[in-house]
Amino acid sequence: MLAYIAVSKYGDGLPLHRQEAIFLRDHVDVDRGIMARWMGKLGFELEILADYTFSQIKRGERIFADETTLPTIVPGSRAAKTAYLWAYARDDRPFGGNGPPMVAYRFEVVAPAIASRGNRGILQIDGYTAYNRVARHERGNDGALLAGCWAHSRRRFYELHANDSSKVATMTIERMGVLWSIEEKVRGQTPDVRVAARQETSAAVVADLYKLWQDTLPRISGKSKLAEAIRYALSRREAFEHFLHDERIEIDSNIVERAIRPQAIVRKNSLFAGNAGGGRTWATLSTLIQTAKMNEVDPLAWLSQTLERIAAGWPAGDIDALMPWNFKK
Repeated sequence: MLAYIAVSKYGDGLPLHRQEAIFLRDHVDVDRGIMARWMGKLGFELEILADYTFSQIKRGERIFADETTLPTIVPGSRAAKTAYLWAYARDDRPFGGNGPPMVAYRFEVVAPAIASRGNRGILQIDGYTAYNRVARHERGNDGALLAGCWAHSRRRFYELHANDSSKVATMTIERMGVLWSIEEKVRGQTPDVRVAARQETSAAVVADLYKLWQDTLPRISGKSKLAEAIRYALSRREAFEHFLHDERIEIDSNIVERAIRPQAIVRKNSLFAGNAGGGRTWATLSTLIQTAKMNEVDPLAWLSQTLERIAAGWPAGDIDALMPWNFKK
């Protein structure tokens, strides 16, 4: 029952007040406040597994990062303040790795809180400037190499293309399509194959795109949506071009985008986290449930088995066997 409530809320976006009403239809009176305390207890017991997931992500050569706001009630007040749910994902399969995919969410009241600080690998992100504080600078090797997400740039042009309001936007979308078609062919291939394809074809496409944007910008209104989209791409050119030379970098950060989207749905249905403790519980349970989904594991079956094992005294030294990617019925 605990696993069912947790998966329904954090996996399927069904808030506790709706679950309360569903139970009542079956003449089962389970107060939402009691369920909230149950979830808090689960979050406490499972935090060690969520922390282990995050530690495995930080060991990866490349981390995908994204964030979403999470309104949180201020203690002693009915007012809500803005906190953040940061998502960090790892998936090495596109460049030939065989490790399991996973995601970890971290709840932070103060933004920005970049939990990958100290990482010297690749941090693949959207255009949020908060990540700049962990960037690798020219004079030193400390910090992460920030790689851009072409999908975020594409969206800015796509709206103009869909409205048939800009020939430049349409040309941009068509040329970007070539980049994704190349990636589809080389995904999962050896590093040499990936880099060779990008250098032989993608590099020229990228160069043409930047020439198109540079030639167009002086001729259009600086306040237009097209100018805004072009400036976004031009200001992030270095981050966008990293994928041409490094086979570990993806063209986009869709792996973490897909992981953050369910949290936006849960947030919309729940409206807010009850308090900071509720935010941490949210992050912990969502980490494990979403990681199970990424590994094509039934989160209800995995969580039920894991809770039974913990209750039976599962040894803390054998955490890896409890993880969703090692689940066996």
